[in-house]
Amino acid sequence: MPRGPAATLRRGEVFHDAAELKRLISLARVDPRSAPGRVHLIIDPSPVRALCRALAVRRAGGIVLVGDPRWGPQFRAALAQRIAAAPPLPTDLAWATSTSGSTGSPRVVLRDARSWSSSFAAIDALLAVGERDQILAASPLISSIALFAAIYALEGSHPLILPAGAQLEAGDLHPATILHGTPQALRRALELIENGARSSLRAAMIGGSRLDSHLRTRAEGLGITVVSYYGAAELSFVAADSDGTGLRPFPDVALQIRANPARPEGASPAAGELWVSSPYLARGYLEGDTAGGALRREGREHPWMSVGDLATLESDGVLRLHGRGDGAILTASATVIPEDVEAALRSLPGIADAIVFAVAAPRIGALLAAVIEWEDGAPAPTRAALNAAARELLTSSHRPRRWYLTGSLPRTLAGKVDRGAVAARAASATTTIPAESGAFRSVL
Repeated sequence: MPRGPAATLRRGEVFHDAAELKRLISLARVDPRSAPGRVHLIIDPSPVRALCRALAVRRAGGIVLVGDPRWGPQFRAALAQRIAAAPPLPTDLAWATSTSGSTGSPRVVLRDARSWSSSFAAIDALLAVGERDQILAASPLISSIALFAAIYALEGSHPLILPAGAQLEAGDLHPATILHGTPQALRRALELIENGARSSLRAAMIGGSRLDSHLRTRAEGLGITVVSYYGAAELSFVAADSDGTGLRPFPDVALQIRANPARPEGASPAAGELWVSSPYLARGYLEGDTAGGALRREGREHPWMSVGDLATLESDGVLRLHGRGDGAILTASATVIPEDVEAALRSLPGIADAIVFAVAAPRIGALLAAVIEWEDGAPAPTRAALNAAARELLTSSHRPRRWYLTGSLPRTLAGKVDRGAVAARAASATTTIPAESGAFRSVL
């Protein structure tokens, strides 16, 4: 909860000082069932009201789950049923967040307050946070990145800024000094600044998906220090990269790379399953062990957890990720990790992002397909150019055989690419739909 006089809130042109923020929290509508050990679902189109209701629920001892106003009535009803049917929950739980849902149905992840607050000091150190810093939470509050940033700001008595609309606009950037968000949010902020928007940004904390090195270079050219990190809704912070030299374990995080008998052929011979132990781990899923999902746990007092990511830990301490073990693509007797191919494609000039997925093919299992999102102002690549670049970067089994272009990949509210939507749009792509419309243009 806000602790001091600097805990203010601004959205767009509307500013709430400490006294007004306190009043809004006291007036927030709170379900009388928001008792300790109960999940309270908050769905409100106003981020300010949603945040104030969340803080009011926490003051009542309830567990906060911020939902998406775009959810349909059937989804909301099903989620409410899941909450009602959940077994009794420990009374020390504080926050519930949903996984991104980028590859399937989102799961509700439960955590106590300390699993977030214990990382605040490490973030202060990584970003050299001072008393005058103001925090911009650049994503919708349904994103755990944004909700975490809001709680981090208010508990640290830092002014909090929420975007006025669905995406960042020029008026959101000043007087924020630190941005918390996804690579997509950072890219948007840089575009605004490069086009003349007034900005006080000096640092950015970026997670949710891989940060492209070109994006880091652009930010640093504008005087913005970037700390990118790898984590998961279930694990929170795992590793961070503060200078572009690679991910290293986040403070107070212990890592293990365990042998994986099912290691895909496309992964490094040294790749194994990544297991994590830290103060930041979630408690588990809402439905407990019956929820399925990627999370596995060993031990109780000081648990180790894994979500199935494959990784290598180099001799210099750098953690290299090789994708999820269950996300591999079998094609022509080779097993391909999509993230490896995506990383290679993102290294090409003019490409802002790339997503690789499987297209069913008789006899060989699958063909690799890639959707390329190119940077604003860059010429759209041709099929010949993409094939030539792939031949230089990738072995034959790892080269996409179908290519699609778009000016904007579909993303979840958390800023992650919606892989399911990518495959669906590619399946219906034609050569006549302009790529800038949000659909894909085939360059088959």
